[in-house]
Amino acid sequence: MNSYTFASATILLLLITDPFGNIPIFANALRGVAPERRSRVILREVLIAFLLLLAFMFGGDAFLRLMGLSDLSLQIAGGVVLMLIALRMIFPPPAAPQPMPLTEPLIVPLAIPALAGPSAMATVMLLVSQAPQRRMEWVAALSVTMLVCAVVLVLAERIQRVLGDRLVVAFERLMGLILVAIAVEMLIRGLKVLAPQLAR
Repeated sequence: MNSYTFASATILLLLITDPFGNIPIFANALRGVAPERRSRVILREVLIAFLLLLAFMFGGDAFLRLMGLSDLSLQIAGGVVLMLIALRMIFPPPAAPQPMPLTEPLIVPLAIPALAGPSAMATVMLLVSQAPQRRMEWVAALSVTMLVCAVVLVLAERIQRVLGDRLVVAFERLMGLILVAIAVEMLIRGLKVLAPQLAR
């Protein structure tokens, strides 16, 4: 049974898209872009990510049927993916030096996979598969999420100056901890449904 509300779905999508965690990725990718162009590039990439996730939201059911996947398998797989993403947020791998991009980034790596990665795609499909009659509510949650991402990323330099890198990192760790709890809850709900089927 679905337990997500508009607010909880929005929070879940915000945790997965992780706008604060994406600040360093966007900053590195936009180093070679003129400062006056950066806001436009960010807004373009956020829009591309929004349209892609919207496509998965409306075409997810057909995709699941085509691949022969059940809602239960999507929920358990989504929980596993969220767990891995959350653990990387809490225990990030050592940062490798990234070369400065020579051209303006388009779609990769900002729209995909930074914002619209596999976990975000799986989550929007999961929301719709559990409550297809509330599809427009999930569209609204995704719209709010992308709006917040756009605001945070456009103001990324100011946020870093005001809060400092350490506070931004601490906030990302906290979001990762919350996402771990959500992933565990998704796995528990999936396994509760799966257990009686395995016992037959």
